[in-house]
Amino acid sequence: MTRLSVNINKIATLRNARGGNNPHVVQVAKDCEHFGAEGITVHPRPDERHIRYQDVVDLKDVVTTEFNIEGYPDERFFELIALAKPAQATLVPDGPDVLTSNAGWNTVAHFDYLKEITSRLKALGTRVSIFVDPDTQMVEHAAKLGADRVELYTEPYAAQYHQNREAAVAPYIKAAEAAKAHGIGLNAGHDLDLHNLAYLRQNIPWLDEVSIGHALICDALYYGLENTIQMYRRQLELI
Repeated sequence: MTRLSVNINKIATLRNARGGNNPHVVQVAKDCEHFGAEGITVHPRPDERHIRYQDVVDLKDVVTTEFNIEGYPDERFFELIALAKPAQATLVPDGPDVLTSNAGWNTVAHFDYLKEITSRLKALGTRVSIFVDPDTQMVEHAAKLGADRVELYTEPYAAQYHQNREAAVAPYIKAAEAAKAHGIGLNAGHDLDLHNLAYLRQNIPWLDEVSIGHALICDALYYGLENTIQMYRRQLELI
């Protein structure tokens, strides 16, 4: 079974645009779970342009499924993980000036650094996932440094999907097979939507989790949040 983790960053973006607390981030997280989400993902950034650090604190005792905190592993990230004790910490190599995640870690070049970071996070009791490009070497070294999972960066897949979906998914299948061969779990995320999600799942049926935010929240404007979450769940059930 592939779990759907809903990234609620865009809910926080909407709230922050007006001030106040509408929409209410914590309530939306609870509603997402009630509507069928199997996890909640947040990515607090240093400028707090969407999810704020206080949101993580407020969510830590509310999320009843799997809480996934993404981010660049600076000291404040470690403090949040130690405080919130999420089910999963996902390491993303984007600095504070990056608008959105746009590349995976080079687990070869940053092997020693990531090995130390991973060890520190696992000592806090959280599962560690490393955001990587669909490259078998990156997956192999993520496994060697001690990561529990990798999250495949799927924007290139989404960008090519409508032109040649077989070519688009091919490197992801190879990367997924490498993850299986090295005994680590497999997540995926970035630009997955109602058009391309089922095909990815069909080709990688052992996919553990997808994290989806932007497209899901956009779809919810038309279909409603409850219906949209169920629509995404159904895409993950198609084999």
